[in-house]
Amino acid sequence: MALSPLARRRWRNFRANRRAFYSLILFSVLFIASLGAELIANDHPLVVKYRGEYFFPVAKFYPETAFGGDFRTEAVYRDPGVQCLIVSGGAEACWDDPEGVMAEAQSQGTVAGAPVETGWMIWPPIPYHYRTINNVGTAPSAPDRDHWLGTDDTARDVAARVIYGFRISVAFALIVAFASSVLGIAAGAVQGYFGGKVDLIFQRLLEIWQSTPSLYVIIILFAILGRSFWLLVFVTILFGWPALTGVVRAEFLRARNFEYVRAARALGVSDRVIMFRHILPNAMVATLTMLPFVITGAISGLATLDYLGYGLPSSAPSLGELALQAKNHLQAPWLAFTAFVTFATMLSLLVFIFEGLRDAFDPRKVFK
Repeated sequence: MALSPLARRRWRNFRANRRAFYSLILFSVLFIASLGAELIANDHPLVVKYRGEYFFPVAKFYPETAFGGDFRTEAVYRDPGVQCLIVSGGAEACWDDPEGVMAEAQSQGTVAGAPVETGWMIWPPIPYHYRTINNVGTAPSAPDRDHWLGTDDTARDVAARVIYGFRISVAFALIVAFASSVLGIAAGAVQGYFGGKVDLIFQRLLEIWQSTPSLYVIIILFAILGRSFWLLVFVTILFGWPALTGVVRAEFLRARNFEYVRAARALGVSDRVIMFRHILPNAMVATLTMLPFVITGAISGLATLDYLGYGLPSSAPSLGELALQAKNHLQAPWLAFTAFVTFATMLSLLVFIFEGLRDAFDPRKVFK
């Protein structure tokens, strides 16, 4: 579908803002990569070849019996015994001397003198899931070859938790920002366009609603219903939608008496069409100016709640929980460094992107 001349001009203006354009590319690459986090950081192999057959543990459940084991529960692929079964084709001696059996199978193609069809596994770049506990040495441990960013105080890989935590934070912020923007823009448009008693009643209701202590409400709801991602999204939207209402209301109050609005009314154009087709596009610059604060506020709010212990469930990958661990373990500076760099990068890229969007929608700014 071809873009309109106005959309093409806005896209040219956005691309002319190099900082915003390259920030969009970098952020898109990071977010798309995080959407496939299971292919980057996982304690399940991507592909397994066992006795000539191919298995895909990253996407499907396989019991240990599928690889010659004894249990019908899911295979623990990091277990040396299970790895030995896969490599040696199900040799019974795997549970006694897994390393020796694997070495013999790989070097000679035999186990105890009998020929076997050796198997193999392809692991993700980070062979740990965000909840994988690697009980080797002390925790938290410094970055090394196995753990690129070290481990936290429960021996979980920090790099894996950052990738999954980045995905949750961005998804949370985008969902909250979209829903809050729709509600806030609609409410502000109704207030500003109709004015009078409608505006007065809405303003009093907003004052009452914004004076409600949202943190207390979150604590009470979580104490009753338990912590969950979607409950947190719902509560954040519930208290976040008034952020854009004031800006949109002011723009509609200013534009409702413009000549083109009066002309549209005189021609019998419906209020809905006037509001959202004629006035709203002119109010988008002010709206986009506030949108970065909504998104960064959602990310910061989620991190703050996680830091205080009222955010996502304790097992979920959380950047706020990582910051809390950094505070509790000052002897592990890699935790604080990782949390700071992740937050700084994520928030800076988002601010630069929306700064470029704001300028692209501003008819007074033309880039060459």
